[in-house]
Amino acid sequence: MLQMHDLAGADPDLRFSPYCWRTRFAAAHKGLPLETIPWRFTDREALAFSGQARVPVLRDGERVVFDSWAIAEYLEATTRMPTLFGGVTGQAHARFVNTWADTILLPAIAPLIIGDIMGVIAPEDQAYFRESREQRFGRSLEEVQADRDTRVSAFRQVLLPVRHLLRVQPWIGGTAPSYADHIVLGTMMWPRCVSRFELLQADDPVAAYMERGLDLYGGLGRNAPRA
Repeated sequence: MLQMHDLAGADPDLRFSPYCWRTRFAAAHKGLPLETIPWRFTDREALAFSGQARVPVLRDGERVVFDSWAIAEYLEATTRMPTLFGGVTGQAHARFVNTWADTILLPAIAPLIIGDIMGVIAPEDQAYFRESREQRFGRSLEEVQADRDTRVSAFRQVLLPVRHLLRVQPWIGGTAPSYADHIVLGTMMWPRCVSRFELLQADDPVAAYMERGLDLYGGLGRNAPRA
């Protein structure tokens, strides 16, 4: 069985890494059993076998693969059907979505929920998380998250390309979900798991898309523990 080290909160069942969620959806899409091993920010020694210090890390027997995109490519190469990409052109398109999610979507979400993460992580992770994220943002987590009620509208504009696409097709992949969907859905699982702040309006096509995505693979996303 495949094993994956997966970022966990104080509750070991609460898993909130957007990158790990991409891999969880990808494995489920492939129908591959996946054992997830809880990992926390300060547990660096647990990943020493991978030669780096970030999750997700996938183990397939003696093979070790890290980085969600590299893992998706590995799963596609080793288990052809059902396909994650639908061929080389679909893989290239998914790479664009991956880049967009990493450089635009994730940075737009972070200031709206970064303070809420402190409420779900383990006590031993809190000092590291606060220091590292406040250094990144240049101010306190409380200041970063302040006035989010007025700033959330700007985040919703970031989703405009996805919103327009979903008005003509049910999935980014077309008539059925592809890895491009797992990238976006996995990214949106991050705020869903750590925060109760409503990022989406109820009548947003992206909200309806999320509802469909939560029900995929036997409710993998819907049944996930939340803060």
